[in-house]
Amino acid sequence: MAKSEAPALVPCLLRLGDDRLVLGHRNSEWCGHGPVLEEDIAIANISLDLLGQATLFLRLAGELEGKGRDEDALAYWRDENRFTNLQMLELPRGDFGFTILRQFLFDAWSFHHLEALASSAHAELAALAAKAHKETRYHLRHSSEWVVRLGDGTEESHRRIQSSLDELWPWTGEFFWQNEVDAELAAAGVAPDPETLRAPWESMVKELLGRATLVIPSGLMRMTGGRLGRHTEHLGHMLAEMQIVARSHPGAKW
Repeated sequence: MAKSEAPALVPCLLRLGDDRLVLGHRNSEWCGHGPVLEEDIAIANISLDLLGQATLFLRLAGELEGKGRDEDALAYWRDENRFTNLQMLELPRGDFGFTILRQFLFDAWSFHHLEALASSAHAELAALAAKAHKETRYHLRHSSEWVVRLGDGTEESHRRIQSSLDELWPWTGEFFWQNEVDAELAAAGVAPDPETLRAPWESMVKELLGRATLVIPSGLMRMTGGRLGRHTEHLGHMLAEMQIVARSHPGAKW
């Protein structure tokens, strides 16, 4: 597919890259602070996977955009209102239960999203999605096991992860938010209609949360805005930390 045939592909790639860049950075904050050594290493490896995926998606976005911006420029030289990640992913890391539940909710959605993208009419996007999907299988298995372990564990672990679910659930509605970008890509066979991912995501999530003896909160999944560059106060603070070295030494190469 030629660049001119899918002008919405660049914002799609930015979303894919931004989601993984932000979540990867958030998870990296656990490095050296994991509850056990094996989990410290596991979270670090998941973070590296996410950052690797972000690199590939942002690199392709920069190439198709044609403005001379590579993946580093897109990561370190965009301001907060130019990021299009899901708002849930920028929230502070919280305790381990919060981190692992957020990872599961994202993994379950990402698993179905990447699976659909692997059949994209855009060959390069399909290849990147297929590669990322293989890694996401591991992420999903890992986060699922921990959610069940914590939810169906001690009274304290159950209380904490249920509290995390109560806090995170309203943000999950943004997984299925869509605008003209999504409509154009779906019509071109480049990306799925986000609404088609809702049923398989809900089925997977409800089954796992049931095994974890967790109760899904009532009420609407109402938080949106990240795809349009509207974010919580937390993203600006995170980006200030993430971007400081690059912005302090513009043009430097390692």
